[in-house]
Amino acid sequence: MRKLLALALFFATATIFAQGTITGKVMDSEMDGPLPGANVMVVGSTSGTTTDFDGNFSLDVKSSTGTLKISFIGYITKEVQFSLSGGSQDIGEIVLNPDNSALDEIVITSFSLAIDRKTPVAVSTVKAETIETKLGNQEFPEILKSTPGIYATKQGGGFGDAELRMRGFNSENIAVMINGVPVNDMENGRVYWSNWAGLSDVTRTMQVQRGLGAAKVAVPSIGGTVNIVTKSTDMEMGGNFMAMTGNDGLQKYGATVSTGKSENGWAATVSASKTSGSRFADGLEFEGYNYFLNIAKEINENHEISLTAFGAPQVHGQRETRHRLEDYERSDRGIKFNGDWGYLNGEVKHVQDNFYHKPQISLNHYWTINDKTDLSTAAYVSFGTGGGGGYSGDANLRSVDSPYRAAPYEPLNLDMVVEENAANGADGSGTILYNSRNDHFWTGLLSTLSSEVAEGLEVMGGVDLRYYKGKHFQEVKDLLGGQYWADDSNENDPTNLARVGDKINYWNDGLVLWEGAFAQAEYSNDIISAFVNVAASNTSYKRIDYFNYLDSDSEQETDWQNFFGYSAKGGINYNITEKHNIFANVGYFEKAPFFDAVFQNYQNDINADAENQKIFSAELGYGFRTQQLRANINVYRTSWQDRTFVQSFTDQDGTPFFANILGVDALHQGIEVDVDYRPFDRLTLTGMVSIGDWTWDNNVENVAVVDENQNQVDEVNIIIDGVPVGDAAQTTAALGASFEAFPGTFLRADYNYYSRYYADFEPTERGETGLPDPWEIPDYGLLDLGLTHNFQFGPFDASINANVFNVIDTEYVSDAQDGSGYNARTSTVWYGFGRTYTVGAKIKF
Repeated sequence: MRKLLALALFFATATIFAQGTITGKVMDSEMDGPLPGANVMVVGSTSGTTTDFDGNFSLDVKSSTGTLKISFIGYITKEVQFSLSGGSQDIGEIVLNPDNSALDEIVITSFSLAIDRKTPVAVSTVKAETIETKLGNQEFPEILKSTPGIYATKQGGGFGDAELRMRGFNSENIAVMINGVPVNDMENGRVYWSNWAGLSDVTRTMQVQRGLGAAKVAVPSIGGTVNIVTKSTDMEMGGNFMAMTGNDGLQKYGATVSTGKSENGWAATVSASKTSGSRFADGLEFEGYNYFLNIAKEINENHEISLTAFGAPQVHGQRETRHRLEDYERSDRGIKFNGDWGYLNGEVKHVQDNFYHKPQISLNHYWTINDKTDLSTAAYVSFGTGGGGGYSGDANLRSVDSPYRAAPYEPLNLDMVVEENAANGADGSGTILYNSRNDHFWTGLLSTLSSEVAEGLEVMGGVDLRYYKGKHFQEVKDLLGGQYWADDSNENDPTNLARVGDKINYWNDGLVLWEGAFAQAEYSNDIISAFVNVAASNTSYKRIDYFNYLDSDSEQETDWQNFFGYSAKGGINYNITEKHNIFANVGYFEKAPFFDAVFQNYQNDINADAENQKIFSAELGYGFRTQQLRANINVYRTSWQDRTFVQSFTDQDGTPFFANILGVDALHQGIEVDVDYRPFDRLTLTGMVSIGDWTWDNNVENVAVVDENQNQVDEVNIIIDGVPVGDAAQTTAALGASFEAFPGTFLRADYNYYSRYYADFEPTERGETGLPDPWEIPDYGLLDLGLTHNFQFGPFDASINANVFNVIDTEYVSDAQDGSGYNARTSTVWYGFGRTYTVGAKIKF
């Protein structure tokens, strides 16, 4: 009898605590597909789950009626009522919209977000949730480090001094866009991440398209495309406060406030933050700010406009000089050693530093002409002011055993320089600090017209217009106790006695005009999708030199130098079944040489041999999808002819030099695999392997070598045919795990492995045949751990994030430049950071 009573009680309890099961599917309106990882909770209880890779969920509930709360960071939370019938209910599809979805279209004009099993490119998408929980005090590009083909490092370690490389291509050959607007420097293609150091606070989606990509700008990138989509305007009133602390005095505070969309169609969002502290290595103090403003207006059902402004002024110390391994070993500071700073009057003084502010303002308009045709236009302007610090003069401040150090490897004693300069009296300073300025004005217009001309067939065309003026000069920053600096580099004033703020060494302007247009046709249905894109552009360069030519000299200003480029690319995706798909893309394009390849030796001398860079790229890919598993594999081959680039390097004393290299050929090919697996609801496993085979394909002759003051000091031949491309790991791998230990509490572990990194070749040391390959740095792996806890703080949603990077404190070389012996002893390196951490909290209202 007792057993029967116990059994009856068991079934009664089971009935009370397991009333039934709710199933459904959560969809992402932005990506036009399922939304994996969305949180599904029963309001008023601790019952919850997350969606699988297909957006599906199944949740056991203890009550026959109630409310489900479906949420995902960066998306509008939705609540859905449920009422069980027969112990279960399928509530169907639930579509989550980005928190600013009604005005999304007007943000992206020249970039198409790739859609899974539709767009025929290799793609990885990072959403706001990942950035918010995992970035911590890493550099913004490092959030991509587990992406196939990516190698991201901090370089010297200064705030914002990161470098991103994709498939062996550096940032000059990766198109980086913010809301579809290109941000690569118009003269040299570089991306200065310190200009965008605060952008992570307002990023909604960051998508990487490797290879040709789906960007519609007139000339595609070579390595790939990164598009950062910021918030436009939140559709609901609210905001958040956040605070973060970390190693070496890191402090960050920020706030975001949104009005929500009013009845008359207006909406606004404003965000601001401050970050300060130091970094893992010595002498890397920094202070940075970030601001973001978006004002949007839905004029009527056919017209929407949006004004966006953002910027990130900052100043930070740098570790510009690489050192040999033995120098780090001999220093008491070990891998934290940095020789580019010291003390002046008892306060920290950076010999190498960086300061910049580059606000960008864009006005976007989206016009729905009819139900099949729309026009999207963005006009933008950017003003850049700032540069980097250095020194000129007799004092040797770079070497580790400089006489201006109390002992080898100690910080610099700049008071000694002040005493020497003061003793010079009327003879002026023997050594000064200067700023190398790179101010610029940049404006442009992007416009795209698209129309659905038949069912499944869309055609589009557009223009990409840009004007850029860069102002390049050095100015006296600090006379260090002297009366003036004698500078004879100005032909118009060869006896210049320069004071603080006066221009020295060089002063020139670079002007760039860009006119581009494209046309594209795209067809898609449930089985097949394909596109064909053609584009053309004209790039015009002009140089004005105020120092090397008299004002009366007609050669002070060059004529416009024009380079016509074009591209043709296409791709196709075929969904074999609901689980299997394959894709292919192919393209050829010609790209204008960079500015410094057109004007030789930092003079107005026109390089008659300057010609377009020629690129052919092809790729094949396969995808596999189930509710628990996502897997992708793709192979690529990119042939590059007539490449132009500037290679920077240092001599044994750390003095910087630059080689302007023209006409180089290279071959980049490889295979990439990435996998996501969810064995059960609360556990997600990720993995990636990327194997590259990147080599230089020819030799180059008569390469000019110049110093940091733009004076030619040498001319060399570079024998690199068959030499591996350096400065990025050709083999990378990653493993990751995220486990929901309790509802709203997640534990994370990520391991990244790097192999076959060859040191960047030193141009003056590759003048003979039969030389060894550049030094291959030791393989290394890094383990990161993280915790996220979401909870209610009174009526508010709140969260705590904690991250520890390089948990086991691995010592590793992250960047290297080859030396005369092509080995570890003669190469110069930057070490990566040891163990670092951050802890942060956010409250939403």
